[in-house]
Amino acid sequence: MSYSIPSAANERASELREQLTEHNHRYYVLDDPSVSDAQYDQLFRELEKLERDYPALASSISPTQRVGATPSSAFAEVLHPVPMLSLGNAFAEEEVADFDRRARERLEVEQVDYCAETKLDGLAISLRYEAGELVRAATRGDGERGEDVTANARTIRAIPLRLMGSAPPPVLEVRGEVYMTDAGFAALNEAQAARGEKSFANPRNAAAGGLRQLDPRITATRPLTMYCYGLGEVDGVAVPERHSEMLAMLAKYGFRVSPETRVVRGVEGCLAYYRDISARRAGLGYAIDGVVYKVNRVAEQITMGFVSRAPRWAVAHKFPAEEALTRVEDIEVQVGRTGAITPVARLEPVHVGGVTVTNATLHNFDEIERKDIRIGDEVVVRRAGDVIPQVLRVVLERRPTGSEPYAAPAECPACGAPVERPEGEVVARCTAGRNCSAQKKEVIRHFASRRALDIEGLGDKLVDQLVDVGLVDTAADLFGLSVADVASLERMAEKSATNLVNAIEKSATTTLPRMLYALGINDVGESTAQALAMHFGTLEALKQAGEEDLVAVPDVGPIVAGHVHQYFVDEHNQQLLAALQKAGVNWPDIDLEGPGEQPLAGKTVVLTGTLSTMPRGDAKARLQALGAKVTGSVSKKTDLVVAGAEAGSKLAKAESLGIEVIDEDGFRALVGD
Repeated sequence: MSYSIPSAANERASELREQLTEHNHRYYVLDDPSVSDAQYDQLFRELEKLERDYPALASSISPTQRVGATPSSAFAEVLHPVPMLSLGNAFAEEEVADFDRRARERLEVEQVDYCAETKLDGLAISLRYEAGELVRAATRGDGERGEDVTANARTIRAIPLRLMGSAPPPVLEVRGEVYMTDAGFAALNEAQAARGEKSFANPRNAAAGGLRQLDPRITATRPLTMYCYGLGEVDGVAVPERHSEMLAMLAKYGFRVSPETRVVRGVEGCLAYYRDISARRAGLGYAIDGVVYKVNRVAEQITMGFVSRAPRWAVAHKFPAEEALTRVEDIEVQVGRTGAITPVARLEPVHVGGVTVTNATLHNFDEIERKDIRIGDEVVVRRAGDVIPQVLRVVLERRPTGSEPYAAPAECPACGAPVERPEGEVVARCTAGRNCSAQKKEVIRHFASRRALDIEGLGDKLVDQLVDVGLVDTAADLFGLSVADVASLERMAEKSATNLVNAIEKSATTTLPRMLYALGINDVGESTAQALAMHFGTLEALKQAGEEDLVAVPDVGPIVAGHVHQYFVDEHNQQLLAALQKAGVNWPDIDLEGPGEQPLAGKTVVLTGTLSTMPRGDAKARLQALGAKVTGSVSKKTDLVVAGAEAGSKLAKAESLGIEVIDEDGFRALVGD
């Protein structure tokens, strides 16, 4: 084997890579192949031989390198520089009309242009390109953190390894959906059956499972493809003024963009598009569960902004759910953290919309009475929004003789306390409150959840054990657990116990918004917890607030104000908060001084890399509390860059522009840690 590369071999390898990349693009993206499979294979084998003979020719962007990475033991976590948000849903035309009305009112215009797209039923993915080369692919995860699936994404031929064009931007993050066509799904299941292996229930499950294989060689055997629909972080290229123009830009870079995308005007245009796609849905060749309307002008998107974890400028118009007939085998009840008793139908397994359904929500006891649902009844089940199974109606003519109306339980199934329904409410509740073991467990699960204190490793079964054996009675007890305590539980080795105790200790340093959300106050979600924290600044100020003070907080009405006030005057809750603080749970107060008094007022700050001491969302909140504007990209207007571990192109750009850069220690000093 020679280690010097003849110029002819170097030129031929470059020529082959260009030809194969172009053929891949025409076949997998444009669906317009220009050579036969045999011709493509001949070119591919020639390039493989050249790279074998001259290993220095091998390149990460070569078409031969799409497959071959070694299996991984686990997926690494990826922090999304720009969160991957979900969408609000509309099921009826009236809801679409309401969405359009809100858009017109907020934008103060007579009519809005929308970019309408099909809503693919696959798995969301984010692709990051630096200097034109694919450097990372990540799943959506919880919107802020996903899983690194770069090795697997490289095997999907619809995903370019290098952007087309001669001048790629320094950073381009592309969002889209990985999915499987109907034909690909059928072929995959035929192959599974031929090998005597289990077939997949639906294309979405097959696509999601294929993308999340630890061995990329398995992913390479799955017929996965992708359509792109948006951007994340962008640096060094101007974002077009319209969403539709942005999609055209992505197509020029070599990405697949749905040919069904249209620009429509007003609610009439949206509904006409919906009806057209609905009529042609079966012939598209891939699964969709609705369509999406996005305000087309990017400036108008910015004006409309976001609510919680969804943009105000977009909505998913879902198709009617699929339905099936099955039998109610039993009706059980579940107890939530607020004591809400929710009935659930246990069903004879039935296939609905590609998924086997065994349970369905019954919402509340009024709903059972209204529909007269009884054990033994045959019922029509649907997946509302293709996600949540519901009992639609009873087939009365098939009702078994001697069936009895369902009687709501008078006692809590978990603790035996009386069940009551407060006047004016449809939800029945266990009256035992914090003495109910089921409520106690749900409160602790919520406290430890990812959006709250994020105690890694504290799963449902472990919470059950901790409460059942008496080691934990309230959330504060978690912080007193020793390794020996946890190791004494069933199936808990010392190493796992040590990891859990360390995770609990790490979670003790948090933020005020997370802490308020973790407390599980009725009707206080993440957005309300953030609003309360930013309004009052400290827990003490919030505890002292009256209901009239609370309703002054944006998005807090009289009902929520009553719940918050009642929570903090309750003696047990006061004791819990004191115990948590005594156990070391801490968070910084939020500076509520005027903008001129805040140390970072008027400053633009960029976070890059990974911080070992806190999640990116918490770091952003800490900076905002000091008056900073936190953005996702570095420019001449950036005042400060916080660079954690594995900081990439943002750090390099900041240094080239002479922008101040601080590391994690500097950041902690800045925010007062």
